[in-house]
Amino acid sequence: MTTNTENQSNSLDLVKWGIAVLLIAAAVIGNQYFGEASVVARAAAVIVTFAIAAFIAAQTVKGKEALTFAKEAHIEVRKVVWPTRQEARNTTLIVLAATGVVALILWGLDAVLLRIVNFITGV
Repeated sequence: MTTNTENQSNSLDLVKWGIAVLLIAAAVIGNQYFGEASVVARAAAVIVTFAIAAFIAAQTVKGKEALTFAKEAHIEVRKVVWPTRQEARNTTLIVLAATGVVALILWGLDAVLLRIVNFITGV
């Protein structure tokens, strides 16, 4: 009995995803077809159509999982301790200094290897 219910759920999810994809395709095609219409009206129509498609997609199993993931990600972002302006500036200066030092080392190594190759080849 559970297998039959799962198959129906999967079939219904496929139908919902199909409707969502068709709505998005209709929004894109309609936006092109009504190119002479007001930009505001077309933008509003596209936004409404995308919202309806998102609502339908959110009713599927994968859609619910995506919403749960987004909510959990939002909670984690609120837990982040962002650096102060001073810490960000200091870190940026350290990265720039390290990049400059590595660039100078690579430039020197390139010059030395060029001279060695020129010496070996006799150019």
